[in-house]
Amino acid sequence: MFTLVRSRARRAALALSAVAALAFGTTTMTSATAAPAPLKQGPTSVAYVEVNNNSMLNVGKYTLANGGGNVFDVAVIFAANINYDTGTKAAYLSFNENVQRVLDNAATEIRPLQQKGIKVVLSVLGNHQGAGFANFPSQQAASAFAKQLSDTVTKYGLDGIDFDDEYAEYGNNGTGQPNDSSFVHLVTALRANMPDKIISLYNIGPAATRLSYGGVDVSSKFDYAWNPYYGSWQVPGIALPKSKLSPAAVEIGRTSQSTAADLARRTVSEGYGVYLTYNLDGVDRTADVSAFTKELYGSDAVYTP
Repeated sequence: MFTLVRSRARRAALALSAVAALAFGTTTMTSATAAPAPLKQGPTSVAYVEVNNNSMLNVGKYTLANGGGNVFDVAVIFAANINYDTGTKAAYLSFNENVQRVLDNAATEIRPLQQKGIKVVLSVLGNHQGAGFANFPSQQAASAFAKQLSDTVTKYGLDGIDFDDEYAEYGNNGTGQPNDSSFVHLVTALRANMPDKIISLYNIGPAATRLSYGGVDVSSKFDYAWNPYYGSWQVPGIALPKSKLSPAAVEIGRTSQSTAADLARRTVSEGYGVYLTYNLDGVDRTADVSAFTKELYGSDAVYTP
């Protein structure tokens, strides 16, 4: 059996009740200039990290035995939240204390990865308050939230935004139900704000099925989309080339090594360009990681504490 909905989502949304609303300063952190990473041939590997429990730096501890390239190409900070202000009746971007800590300490939590050539993306998740990506009541409201997202990317020197439409609980606090225009307006505005950054889609929830409105289809505005069900194979239902899709999804330490290897083998044989992993922790996971790197890149993984 595979995990249909990540336990990580509820943990990230509920584990800490104290959240900090985004306050934009005038200081902008620029992402570090990446040193040329050793080249590797094969799909892009993605690692989600639950920063309530684990360090982002774990992503940079794995390299390939053959050639020394990074195992992981994209590291995802899991997760910021989309919250709802009942006074202003508006959605806002919020960080629990652990996400805020990672962002505030970008010099030691984010730049070391970027200096190795690893992109660092912020995932944004619903938080049971009724606000979600799919129920902005107007284009103006969607654009305002898109600006909060792109301002965050600029302020902290990040490489992009990941959308995860879980746990919004649409309708709470008098909010609206999902509509067809909301996510299209949001993604359109975000892409306009950050034309050269990553926008990825965790392919779940009402937003993921509302990618077209008024003659505008935002599918092509995404850099990546991936299967949200760990231990399974499911091609995301979005009009992107295979090079930008991950039908495979594994939870490191829970998905068996044989399944991870089978999914990696299928990724290569069917010509897909992305391989998604979740919950990389601080334990030496060389065996789990090597199970898929041998199939993706023809090499074992090496762990360097």
